[in-house]
Amino acid sequence: MATQAQAVRMALHYGEENLGVTDIFGEDVGAPLGGVFTCTQGLKTAWNAPLDERGIIGTALGIAYAGGRAVAEIQFCDYIFNCIDLLKLCGNVHWSSAGAYCVPLTVMTPVGAGIHGSMYHSHSFESMMTHVQGWKVVMPSNPLDTYGMLIAAMKEPNPVMVLLPKALMRTKGEEPIPGEPDDEKELNARINAPVGVDRTNWRPRWPDGLTDYTVPFGVARVRREGRNATVVSYGRHLNLCVQAADELSAEGLTFDVIDLRTLYPFDLPTVKASVEKTGRLLVVNEDTEVTNFGEHVLRRAIDEAFYSLEVPPRLLAGLDVPGVGLAWGYEQYSVPQAADVKAAMRAMATATT
Repeated sequence: MATQAQAVRMALHYGEENLGVTDIFGEDVGAPLGGVFTCTQGLKTAWNAPLDERGIIGTALGIAYAGGRAVAEIQFCDYIFNCIDLLKLCGNVHWSSAGAYCVPLTVMTPVGAGIHGSMYHSHSFESMMTHVQGWKVVMPSNPLDTYGMLIAAMKEPNPVMVLLPKALMRTKGEEPIPGEPDDEKELNARINAPVGVDRTNWRPRWPDGLTDYTVPFGVARVRREGRNATVVSYGRHLNLCVQAADELSAEGLTFDVIDLRTLYPFDLPTVKASVEKTGRLLVVNEDTEVTNFGEHVLRRAIDEAFYSLEVPPRLLAGLDVPGVGLAWGYEQYSVPQAADVKAAMRAMATATT
């Protein structure tokens, strides 16, 4: 099975061959590195931008204005915060022109902790990004969704932010990407650049059967079904929720585990229907707890399903601290770990009024 990084690479290849993508660029995105996580190796339209995040977003906007279709990467979301005004400008164009102009661009950036990245490479960005109007915002939890959501993003007439969990870049999927080889070694030989040798003349041999597979925006996926509580998550922590649900089944506890996939607009009807069934709601992510996107999910669920709630809903999130420490103990303490998720799910399922 492909990894998330390979899913990104194959989706971008499909985009430049079939969806009119004219430029894929960012810091170290072009040859020879092909991105710090190797997500852009071998792509024919990939090129290296200066170390200037504002310049990257501004250039992407200019390409879109000029009729191109760009995919821009901010190497780590920790360095995108100085671009908020430009992101807002990108999101305003379609509305402020009364629909006369579109901004067909995709921005992708790695997010979150889990890689011992310390305070400069461990931030989350979804809470701030979902507050920038005019963008669709997605965070996949597995390679298949990563491929499908990138394909969907590259088709959009207006901007899409694709948040890629750093800690999942090397994880393999459980479901194949349509068109990838059955043999994992064949896939690696085809699209992974050789290590430790001159790559000047290396070219990937892209799989022939890659398809126009898309994941529609605004549609969540119920990864596990149960009766004791609803658990809503996305990205890296969605997988921890699934793992905890599987383990807690031995205790007779079952859960609806909902992968939002799209954060804006998120799938409120699916969340509402689940809460009406279970009467309990836990939202899990790794962003800091103050003004957390999960609070928005809680608020909307309370608005829509208040009288179905049997106990107060809860958010499990990162601590309210400025950054994540380099020492593993600091990171474990400041960001929810598997044991924290499992304990929170058990507590929600067994809480009494």
